[in-house]
Amino acid sequence: MSYAIARLSKLKLHQIGGSAAHTSRDRETPNADSDQQNIRLIGIDAPDVKLEDLVMAKIAEQPQRRKIRSDGIYCVEFLLTASPEYFRPQCPTQAGYYEQERLDQWAEVNRQWLFQEYGDRIVRAELHLDEATPHIHAYFVPLDEEGQLRCNHFFNGREKIQRFQDSYFNAMLPIGLERGIKGSRAQHYDIKSFYRIVEEGLNSELNLDQLKAKAAERDQLAQRKQELELTAKALAQHLEKLEAENLQWKQQVEQLHDLPIETVAWRLGMEPSRSIRGRWYGYNGEVDLEQSGSAMAKHPPLAIALIMQVNDCNYPQAIAWVHDEFGELAVERAVIAYAKSQALEIANSEPRPRFIPPVEDKNRWPVVQDYLTQEYLLPIHLVQNFHEQGLIYSDGQNVTFLMRQLESGDPTGALLQQIDTNNTFVAKGTKRTESWFHFYLGGKREDEIQKAILCQSPVEALSYVAVAGIPSVRTLYLVADDKNLPIDFLKTIPKIQIAYANDAAKAVGKILSKTTRIKQQAGDSRKEIQELTRSSYQRKQEEWER
Repeated sequence: MSYAIARLSKLKLHQIGGSAAHTSRDRETPNADSDQQNIRLIGIDAPDVKLEDLVMAKIAEQPQRRKIRSDGIYCVEFLLTASPEYFRPQCPTQAGYYEQERLDQWAEVNRQWLFQEYGDRIVRAELHLDEATPHIHAYFVPLDEEGQLRCNHFFNGREKIQRFQDSYFNAMLPIGLERGIKGSRAQHYDIKSFYRIVEEGLNSELNLDQLKAKAAERDQLAQRKQELELTAKALAQHLEKLEAENLQWKQQVEQLHDLPIETVAWRLGMEPSRSIRGRWYGYNGEVDLEQSGSAMAKHPPLAIALIMQVNDCNYPQAIAWVHDEFGELAVERAVIAYAKSQALEIANSEPRPRFIPPVEDKNRWPVVQDYLTQEYLLPIHLVQNFHEQGLIYSDGQNVTFLMRQLESGDPTGALLQQIDTNNTFVAKGTKRTESWFHFYLGGKREDEIQKAILCQSPVEALSYVAVAGIPSVRTLYLVADDKNLPIDFLKTIPKIQIAYANDAAKAVGKILSKTTRIKQQAGDSRKEIQELTRSSYQRKQEEWER
């Protein structure tokens, strides 16, 4: 049996920074594995956006009717996890290991519960994978229905704490997690004490009967594991036998496919010359196989050309002869080889297609500028800056985002976004595996790139800059998906962050190791910007003006 575990801790204003420094790994954590990357499930991952600012901005959205006490509770930290056997049922004591599918399912159910139960009052949630057992730190600003800061309204007394746990455990039931005995007198720990237990991969809440049940379950799992190992061994032996048979079959097929020219000549009734290499004699004269190669180049493979010459026949008749002499597989090989040679001849003779950027309509630029600044709330100075660089303009009907090669910067494609429908599509002639919409910010032009932020669309990349501001180090902002990632280029960059939706993030995460997930709180730049305080937003505008 696997158990769902939920703990909470009330934070005063001066305690928020210390908690955030730990969960964001802004300070050294001895028991954390630095090779593992944690995931930001809720909230943007930007160094200049502090947890304290997010909490205060959320409180400031609604005027408080009374002054908040100096020792008041500004934020509540949730610690959400499960007993180790849920994440690694075959080896619950192997700290740091987890099954990816179970982790993904658990993380998504937790994220949905946080949104459904508390909405945008969850200002940040961090999934920790660098310790013994996966767990989530989530931060809730306890605002009631009227927007007033009232922690007691949610977590005052045993009954309200029990309602919080009931809600969480009910949400975890669909994925097979159970709760402990309701109303149990077992000792409970606060987050600081319980965190050590999670870190060590233990669960000290189980009573004697539960421990016995867990021991019996482990014995059953051990027996099942042994059975699976024996089955796997038998399957491996069977697979080895099949591979040997497959190799033998391949060798036979290759012999049929190759059609050695000497074999074809012999089948045609010809004999090799004893004095001149490459020359063969038959009833209709002699053939020099080596010298005839260039003359026969338009009718490859050479064996087919030889058949056509010696038998004085056309291509279909030569194929029929091959079928009669060598069988169906040889015909297949001959036809494929002929078609391939014809295709290569066409490809080498035709001019290479070149991308032609959409023609700019300068009269329509004000419409595009209004669309980006009003529909997506992008700062006007940000939009103008990219327009002046020629990366964003209007083609008369759409917003054109110019795509360029990473090394040379040459334009080789464009993404077009329709203003009326917001649909995005690729311009005609775009080389999708050789061009990307990208730009650099932070540091100096000559600095080495220290970080890359991968986004799914140009607007998302610009929105991220609008929310997070200009980075302190040289940063690449790149629009790409799992089908056209410049993997070799990205491998040279120390830190990579992906701001994708769930499925896309998983696909990219499998291709690029050691990435950090950025998940914007609302998935919409407009709400992210609105959640910042007026002064913070004004400061970002001033950065662009400078």
